[in-house]
Amino acid sequence: MKKTIILSILAAMSLALSYFYEVTPAESAALPEAEPAAAISPLAINSGQDLAIALMAQEPLVTLPEPKPEPKPESESFYSKRLKMEFASSKNKTLIQTVADWLGTPYRYGRSSKKGTDCSGFVTSIYREVYGIDLSRSSQSMFQDVKRIKKDNIRTGDLVFFRRGPKQPIFHVGIYLKNGKFIHSATNGGVMVSSLKEPFYSRNYYAAGRVN
Repeated sequence: MKKTIILSILAAMSLALSYFYEVTPAESAALPEAEPAAAISPLAINSGQDLAIALMAQEPLVTLPEPKPEPKPESESFYSKRLKMEFASSKNKTLIQTVADWLGTPYRYGRSSKKGTDCSGFVTSIYREVYGIDLSRSSQSMFQDVKRIKKDNIRTGDLVFFRRGPKQPIFHVGIYLKNGKFIHSATNGGVMVSSLKEPFYSRNYYAAGRVN
């Protein structure tokens, strides 16, 4: 009888211990720590352009080189010491420098060099040297090489022609500079600068022409 009671007590204790180790630990055991959720980045969501932008953002900034200075425009003015004239544009600088080098050349009829030249010889020499253009040798025939223009439209490099009256042939030619001034080879002074407003040239002025 006593042995039966002891066996019953041991069986009860075994059952209790079985319940403790199977149930209690399962309910009381701490859950395994969950791994931290990965941060969601634009790279995980987007692709293509977003990927390129993200990669560029990680690169150091690139310093762009400063732009090269633009060349000075042709409209920049220049001054001719020999002619004592200032021009608003450098477009005709070569022409002005060339005619200035002829300043003071004596008048020689039928000649066209710096040792001596007549009016048409001076003009043909300048146009050949500056523009590579061969004009007719006489002032009368030279007028056929140009396009006639109005007096108020004359610009630097145009030609001005003179004659001594209606139905008279053209006898003189010069190269227009600015402000009514032109350069020519005169019989009484050689290559010089004169004004269209001077009585002689104002009275005998005939036309202006532009070489195409």
